[in-house]
Amino acid sequence: MARAQQKRTLETRTRLIAASEEIIDKRGFEELRVEDVVLSAGTAKGTFFAHFKDKNALMDLIIGGRIDQHLDKLEALAMPNTVEELVEALIPLSDFMTSERYVFDLILRYSGAAAVEEIGHIALTFARQIEILERWLAKTQFRQDITPALKAEGVQAFMVQAMATNFCALHNTQSIQARLMPYLAAWLTP
Repeated sequence: MARAQQKRTLETRTRLIAASEEIIDKRGFEELRVEDVVLSAGTAKGTFFAHFKDKNALMDLIIGGRIDQHLDKLEALAMPNTVEELVEALIPLSDFMTSERYVFDLILRYSGAAAVEEIGHIALTFARQIEILERWLAKTQFRQDITPALKAEGVQAFMVQAMATNFCALHNTQSIQARLMPYLAAWLTP
């Protein structure tokens, strides 16, 4: 009996996520409404909240999943040997992360974790990105006076800065790539 209930619970959660993904693909992340999700999934609103604390918890899962897809592609690339190659490798991820203001804002809010039990999918992707960058930077000829971990954290921080200025009225005239190049050149090849 418990097994059947668990299977039904997983199926309901899968329907809620699939309905959400379909709505996002049609209208965007910001336009997703819980009411539309439950209507599309054929569930009650209370059922949604039995699976997700709120809309942002669902978005953490979905956006984190899409970031992971970008990180899978990043991980499959050949190791970049120049700042230009590194920036080029990071652009598809940064384009997704800045695809909507809502997406970027949620990523920033969920990129850290207040407590171990609150670590979500997005926070885990930030750690995964550091691991990928650290592996790459450990094998490059970029600056040798700091650890690969510190180099990776710097790259990620500059990436976030370059993406943030994308939403700044005073500084949004350059592409993310154009902003990121001088940051990483200064950081990795002083």
